[in-house]
Amino acid sequence: MSRTARRAARSLMLCADDFGLSTGVDVAIDELARRGRLSAVSCLANGPAWSTDGPALARLPARVAVGLHFNLTEGRPLSDALAAQWPRSATLPQCIVAAHTRRLPLPAIADELAAQWSAFVAATGRVPQFIDGHQHVHHLPGVREIVLAGTPTPVAVRNTGCVCGPGNGLKRLTIERSGGRALQQRLREQGRAHNAVLLGVYGFRATTDFRRRTQGWLAAAPAQGGLLFCHPAGLDALAAGDHDPIAAARLREAAYLGSTAFADDLAAAGVTLGPAWSQRPSAG
Repeated sequence: MSRTARRAARSLMLCADDFGLSTGVDVAIDELARRGRLSAVSCLANGPAWSTDGPALARLPARVAVGLHFNLTEGRPLSDALAAQWPRSATLPQCIVAAHTRRLPLPAIADELAAQWSAFVAATGRVPQFIDGHQHVHHLPGVREIVLAGTPTPVAVRNTGCVCGPGNGLKRLTIERSGGRALQQRLREQGRAHNAVLLGVYGFRATTDFRRRTQGWLAAAPAQGGLLFCHPAGLDALAAGDHDPIAAARLREAAYLGSTAFADDLAAAGVTLGPAWSQRPSAG
């Protein structure tokens, strides 16, 4: 087999996070998915635009997996139980500290997962094909047990225990050590479908060359089981710039992912977009 043929065998899941956050985010994700530039969409079922835009996901091609982006760190909770304790969602640092000091309101978080799951089903007419977490909260101590116990076993789970490729090394390590590796072990023990490797971590800085960074992620992708997450949005995202600190980065990501340059980079790397889930033990 030639070197080119070996490269062509690599398959990568490209997942756009945060559908439901705003119309600008949702329109960009929908367009990219329809054009074959995404293989998965992860949804904020408590996002401001979810109830309006969520039903449109039913019209996406069957090749695009649609999942729940469990959210504890942005907007308002859906459940009365969590809203009584957190009228507005906690920040990520607050969640991390509370999780590791066993101070999270776990029964209320379980109710919140059920509420977001129900909102997803109500809008799309189907259960999520996978679950992950906004800012990776699904892997935090206590939360990961709720996620694993509160979702059907056929539902895949994003593994955050093996974060590879270029980008912010400290951020990658924090994701793995704040709960990612423990989640990976549980997924292996339970035989839950999951990705082997996670790619896409960076700092969203204005100076970041997103194309060059993506080329690095494509080069680091394994033959199969790689998941690259992204956050594209259209021009309408700028209207929410004061509330969305990565709005400018979202625009840069969408422009590149929709370009011929991205198609050229996929071909040059020998990568095709497809599924990532496997019940085999992860790499790393």
